[in-house]
Amino acid sequence: MARITSVKLTEFSFEIDDIGLETAAAGVGNMVHVAGARFAAKRFAVRIGTDVGIQGGYVVNWVGTPSSFAQAGMLAPLMVGRNPEHRERIYDDLKREVRAYDHMGHGPLDIALWDLCGKLRETSVKAMLGGYRDSLPTYASTYCGQESAGGLQTPEAFADYALACKAAGFHGFKIHGWLNGEVRREMRNLRGVRAAIGDEMKLMIDPACMLETWNDALALGRVCDEVGCFWYEDPYKDSAVSPYGHQRLREKLQTPLLVSEHVRGLEQKAAFLLAGGCDMIHADPEYDMGITGTMKIAHFCEAVGLDLQVHAVGPAHRLCISAMRNTHLYEMALIGPGMANMVAPVYLCGYSDQPEDLPADGCVPVPDGPGLGVVYDWDFIEAHKTQELVFE
Repeated sequence: MARITSVKLTEFSFEIDDIGLETAAAGVGNMVHVAGARFAAKRFAVRIGTDVGIQGGYVVNWVGTPSSFAQAGMLAPLMVGRNPEHRERIYDDLKREVRAYDHMGHGPLDIALWDLCGKLRETSVKAMLGGYRDSLPTYASTYCGQESAGGLQTPEAFADYALACKAAGFHGFKIHGWLNGEVRREMRNLRGVRAAIGDEMKLMIDPACMLETWNDALALGRVCDEVGCFWYEDPYKDSAVSPYGHQRLREKLQTPLLVSEHVRGLEQKAAFLLAGGCDMIHADPEYDMGITGTMKIAHFCEAVGLDLQVHAVGPAHRLCISAMRNTHLYEMALIGPGMANMVAPVYLCGYSDQPEDLPADGCVPVPDGPGLGVVYDWDFIEAHKTQELVFE
């Protein structure tokens, strides 16, 4: 029986060309195209060591923030000395420990634990989950619109980029609009993209909680109905956490509402859906307490006969989707014209979430090697290290 002897959290930095900021904060989706700029991004890696010499690891994509790094540091000591196979017990203990916080440091630890357990058993997480999909139809998920020149500045630019994504083989296109939430521009943009791509490509819109009011959300939702959106996501500035407001919105729209990205974990998402707050649940292994938490959410949705979508990118995300019947598309997020996806360049195995590496059929492969099925460049991470926490 293996025992966890250490948990190491390594924050590191890397640069992305032609990306900058229009706002003061580098929040999710606030980046824009700035020709010639170099954006300094930070992520962190988790490594779990054992007394049998086998190591599990994971490098985050969307929770690489100082707050998430700190939460992971709060939780990591609770794992030392434990049997890594006891994932369910560890899940419950970590969930309780950060009950007063947003749980965003929990997911990366759980994912690394699954990687470790797969390697201990010399099998893939895909097999451990019962994954049966070998590749996943993928949709393009854009950066937000920008006010400065370049990138996704105008509805015409969105339409042109949607056409390019269609030609590249993507199975769907999701709009993230402008940060000022001006609903008439959002309505014009949605109509323009649909006119450009035609009816055969799935179209979605995610205002990312930027619309000012419920009435604005209703107005844009009616355009979603008009153009046949596949779903409508996180519309207005309740931060997508008010089940009553969304239940009232659902009464007046035909387009399915995909909400709960910002409602954290199984119990809260279940309560949100049962209160009528959405038609489809949004889950994420990094956000929702790991692969363990995400699969619990998927099985809850299956039990009540509804669908879910997995938010964002990463090997853990692909592995979860591979074992889900009641889901649709893998989200390549975020991308835009001349804008790389801001995932860390840490893969030595050919794994990629960059649009130029999308296979011709528009379907990304599911890793099936030992553990998570990816090989990380730990030398790159060490060479670009900015801080590190070690628990033994």
